[in-house]
Amino acid sequence: MLKQNLQFKLSQKLSPQQIQLMKLIQLPTQAFEQRLMEEMNENPALEGGNLEDEDKFEKDEFDNNDEYDDYDDSDSIDANEINIDEYLSNDETPDYKTQANNYSDDDEDRDIPFVATVSFHQDLINQLNTFVLNDDQRDIAEFLVGSIDDDGYLRRSIPDIVDDMAFTQGIYTDEATVNKILCIIIHEMEPSGVGARDLQECLLLQLKHKTPTESVDLAIKIIDDQFDAFTKKHYEKLLQKYSISKDQLKKAIDEIEKLNPKPGGSFTGNSKITEHIVPDFAIKIIDDELELTLNGRNAPELHVSKDYQDMMKTYKDSKDKSNAQRDAVQFIKQKLDSAKWFIDAIKQRQETLFITMNAIMHFQQEYFLDGDETKLKPMILKDIADMVGLDISTVSRVANSKYVDTPYGTKLLKEFFSEAMVNDQGEEVSTIEIKKILEQVIAEEDKRKPLPDDQLAEILKERGYPIARRTVAKYREQLDIPVARMRKKI
Repeated sequence: MLKQNLQFKLSQKLSPQQIQLMKLIQLPTQAFEQRLMEEMNENPALEGGNLEDEDKFEKDEFDNNDEYDDYDDSDSIDANEINIDEYLSNDETPDYKTQANNYSDDDEDRDIPFVATVSFHQDLINQLNTFVLNDDQRDIAEFLVGSIDDDGYLRRSIPDIVDDMAFTQGIYTDEATVNKILCIIIHEMEPSGVGARDLQECLLLQLKHKTPTESVDLAIKIIDDQFDAFTKKHYEKLLQKYSISKDQLKKAIDEIEKLNPKPGGSFTGNSKITEHIVPDFAIKIIDDELELTLNGRNAPELHVSKDYQDMMKTYKDSKDKSNAQRDAVQFIKQKLDSAKWFIDAIKQRQETLFITMNAIMHFQQEYFLDGDETKLKPMILKDIADMVGLDISTVSRVANSKYVDTPYGTKLLKEFFSEAMVNDQGEEVSTIEIKKILEQVIAEEDKRKPLPDDQLAEILKERGYPIARRTVAKYREQLDIPVARMRKKI
């Protein structure tokens, strides 16, 4: 038996424009500039620049017309139904005009010079020219260089390399030949340690390139014969093994700690791309008051193309409207609507970024006034969302990808958010505050007898922060601080 039911389902569906706006809000300054250039390249009706230096011409009053806000490129438009006057008016300059006081004058940041450098691998190839090699040796050496990763390690086995050279390059050789070239050519190249197959070999290569001294010789013995004991900091075992004093062991360990575990990573011409962080906001202290500005790059001067509006006017004034003209005015209308929406979206993006950062600044006012991280209050996304009347997801998009330039350095916004914990006075304190105090306690400990997590928990409890040992361990790991045994010094 068939039954019919009537069900009501409440759902929220974002329009394509809303989705695009959310994507714009999420973009940091540099990515936003790239997105802006893409839009201007794709839409000839959207232009940038200051119109005050140009001839005055007619403009649409887009800000007062929402009739076409839900425009879709796929919609069919009847040219006869378009009100041309809505696209023509007397003021070409958008009303939001970007020279407001809350935008920073950051022209000096627009061009970031980068030094043209040789890549890490190209430098290694260039070094091969300093060795006397025949063609076969050169081919093998170049293949080995190509197999070295960006950290400077050769992580593939010699048998695999021999097979690859045969199958992919037609270079037929044996393991002994490859090993010989690796040892007498690659391992002699700079930076010292390059081409090592593991950390132990990397440290040994660097030590063997040092000027021999008593400390260097002892360091070589330790890494070569007692690497496991060294990494686990079993110093008593090393003292007994080599019948040395603590001072001798300390000097040898000092030599080891000066070495670079990633020789390729220190190369200034590394093939990895270095990203230059451009702050999205700036906070300054003027007369004991906080002043917030939005990076001026987020406030471009945009307007609708005069040529496109002239074409609309020409169509309006023409007596005989051909089919070709009607098709053209449909295309023009679409581009003008798209330009109007993009300008409005940028305005909303600017407002959203500014009010969100402004709320964060006032919420964490004590911190921004003196830079003491222990004064950071517990703050979650909902706190800011409630203050500014935005969705939590919108605040998250702003916080996760934006940076602010402060008197204490450039900070990622999400670093200001933290959960709350209750101290022994019943007050809510930020987990950031507790982590900072934990960091200070560990920094001040006796490195000959580092404090285990249970003792750290006791010290924090004495200072008014009753947290469990497992919580201390979690915070310590988040701070990238090793366990007590690994912090031990001679």
